Amino acid sequence: MNPTKRREVLVDVTLRLLREHGRDVTTKQIAEAAGIAEGTIFRVVDTKDELLAAAVARAFEPGDLVARIEEIDASLPLEERLLALVSIMQQRFRATFSLMQKVGMIRPPDHLHDSPGAVEWRARLELLLTGVVAPDADRLACPVDHLVHVLRLLTFAGSHEHIADGRFLTPEQIVSTVLHGLLRPSSITKETTTC
Repeated sequence: MNPTKRREVLVDVTLRLLREHGRDVTTKQIAEAAGIAEGTIFRVVDTKDELLAAAVARAFEPGDLVARIEEIDASLPLEERLLALVSIMQQRFRATFSLMQKVGMIRPPDHLHDSPGAVEWRARLELLLTGVVAPDADRLACPVDHLVHVLRLLTFAGSHEHIADGRFLTPEQIVSTVLHGLLRPSSITKETTTC
């Protein structure tokens, strides 16, 4: 296996172990999980910290998120498309929050949030998300990008243990709140549904 491929395997294995053990994971555990000798790790990275940083960076990459969002069937009713989208986003948020807690992070590393690649990725994600909603733009009382913004905020907050005070929101609760609010159907008027 060439060094580049070996490094990729080590980063993936390390990420998996970080989710389980946090920063207490040892190079011995990493080597055993990767099926290599412990010393082999240091042929592709200089330090354990470098490997841990690469694994954390991998967690913030798009991964299969794009493909999963693109798989949402555009012919489904809006509510079903949003349920699928929120489920995908919640899985991503919860996995990220769990990893951050395990490794003692309060926020993502700045270079992962502000780099040109991250900016391009956020723009691509915004297009994907608005694409899920856009077929029903004429039914909305607000612009598509505003609905997407509110949906993401509620999904983020409703998926974070501390923000949600341990009372996670289900995809159904999130989508229902965004589309219908919290008033009883007979109480909804045209004025209360605009944004």
